[in-house]
Amino acid sequence: MTTQGSERKQEPYILSDATTIKVHSAMKENVDHLVSLFKVLSDPVRIQILKALQVSELCVCVLVEITDYKHSALSYHLKLLKDADLIDSRRDKNFQIYYLTEPGEKMLRTIESSFKKEN
Repeated sequence: MTTQGSERKQEPYILSDATTIKVHSAMKENVDHLVSLFKVLSDPVRIQILKALQVSELCVCVLVEITDYKHSALSYHLKLLKDADLIDSRRDKNFQIYYLTEPGEKMLRTIESSFKKEN
């Protein structure tokens, strides 16, 4: 039976067995770590902290000053970033110094280069 116009019967979308197995496997992977990471990155303050630490290691006192956050609020953000292994800290005399970890540096560079807007 022919219909009016140029309507055609749609061909079925077919995947190979190997691709189907790979897709099922990918869908079953545990992605909790990625979900946690994206949650950590979903706050502008935490992104700003990462960008500041990309410039230089910083004392928590400097971060308090440049963000206008209270020390307790900033500590919460720093803990989340540290738990995600994006930053770490060390004690230098009376100062707590924060810095990007290697994974934090790589992640920030990757995000920035991947989403760089062309002017």
